Amino acid sequence: MATFLWAVVFLSYWLQGRLGLLIHPNYFALAIAAGFLLLAVSGWQSWRLWRGATAPMQHVTLLPPAWTLAILIVAAVISLLITPRPFNSDTAIHRGLDEGLTVTRNSPATFRLNQRPEDRTLIDWVRTLDVYPEPDAYAGLPAKIDGFAVHSRQLPDNYLTLTRFVITCCAADAYPVGLPVKLPQPRQAYPQDQWFRVEGQMATETLGERRQLVLVATTITPIPEPDNPFMY
Repeated sequence: MATFLWAVVFLSYWLQGRLGLLIHPNYFALAIAAGFLLLAVSGWQSWRLWRGATAPMQHVTLLPPAWTLAILIVAAVISLLITPRPFNSDTAIHRGLDEGLTVTRNSPATFRLNQRPEDRTLIDWVRTLDVYPEPDAYAGLPAKIDGFAVHSRQLPDNYLTLTRFVITCCAADAYPVGLPVKLPQPRQAYPQDQWFRVEGQMATETLGERRQLVLVATTITPIPEPDNPFMY
């Protein structure tokens, strides 16, 4: 029973396009293969039971305890009933966004310095700062980036932090990166956790006694939350 339920969990998440909310795309094939393998094992177990060839319980040494099976079954049922949700501003702050996380924790293998500034995503800008962290080098460059709004207590009322989560393996290790956005009006006009596409120019500002690269917004457009909100 537990084997079949977990096969259903893996395969249903794949078919519904929800694997990206939990793991990095590099592991999609492994999760899908595990689902089919568990389905095959479940079918083999059912065939043995139907044939009456199941060994007596006192001779079976590989079966886990009953309480372990119960935990596996309950966890699988919960996974099928509850839809995973993308992380929000509370998680971003809890995972260190307010501490000024502007450094990626993974190797920027996809970093392309020859991109046009307006084509760079949020993670591209953060990786650019990883490579050369002098904010004045980017002042005046155009930018257009997407992310969700976080109202940081460490920023003035006319700023928000445009934020994305970066995933390296699974949702458990996802961490936030963000850039301050200077707003044309108080941030109360831009709800927290709402996704926005912000266009404007980069500038250098001193925030919290630290010189930072900020995006001075000229256009702020609400957008739908993407199907897969993580960046890689």
